[in-house]
Amino acid sequence: MLKLIRNFLPFKAIGDKPFARMLNYLDIFGIFQVDPFGYSLLVKRIIVFVAGWPTYWRLAVANKLTIEGGSYLKDLPNTNVLFISNHQTYFADVITFYHIFSAAKWGMFNKLYPFYLFSPRAKTFYVAARETMKSGFLPKMFALAGAIMVDRSWRAEGKEVQREVDTSAGDNLKKGLNYGWVVTFPQGTTTAYAPIRKGTAHIIKDNNPVVVPVVIDGFRRAFNKTGLSYKKRNTHLKVRFKQPIYFNKDKPIEEIIKIVTHIIEQNVPENVAEWKAEAENNIS
Repeated sequence: MLKLIRNFLPFKAIGDKPFARMLNYLDIFGIFQVDPFGYSLLVKRIIVFVAGWPTYWRLAVANKLTIEGGSYLKDLPNTNVLFISNHQTYFADVITFYHIFSAAKWGMFNKLYPFYLFSPRAKTFYVAARETMKSGFLPKMFALAGAIMVDRSWRAEGKEVQREVDTSAGDNLKKGLNYGWVVTFPQGTTTAYAPIRKGTAHIIKDNNPVVVPVVIDGFRRAFNKTGLSYKKRNTHLKVRFKQPIYFNKDKPIEEIIKIVTHIIEQNVPENVAEWKAEAENNIS
């Protein structure tokens, strides 16, 4: 109960100015609070509130959402938690996490009752490709809700590219982890069984967060690639949280990648691997 009450107390002020700390303490509605990237928490809450009602309908009424392992969220610390998940749509996956995390703030871990939208969890961030979040009005609005934008070094505008790694990404992710919870999709694409990118392993190694594996299913069948339009209603959507884990700092990058691939269940099935090998042999 005490932990639940703490979810609604003012956040610790960023910086060391006494006046700012006093103002933050009095600011129980979060009007003047900002996150480490300078975004207003009030604006974030408004965006989640406005976007939450229609998306709740899409997830829990037009489709059927099942949450498994939600109890693992109960004892998580308020900072330095990294959720790693497979990826099926650009936005529906992330929006679902915001619903679940906001419900958890209110003490609901396996069901969604949308009154939590009146005070959603604001200390949530997600990793997203910059080009995706700059692609229109809605993505730009969603970005204000907590996007940590990165420039993908391997893909741009739907094409394979090779460019320098975005070195600012690591610093921004560290800021997000020091302030709250971060969701990342380590494959960097909605394609099933795509390889895990090394950046996720470096994040784990450099920040030593609590890692919560998540496996989602059904979103690809229910929504289009953006996650903003229906493909099929009455689809069973599943979000399964697994037991939080810690990685040893001495663990090699390649081993972390193998473990991440396994825990989010993105190992290529044997029959798929055989089909790919046959296709490559036929092409050659």
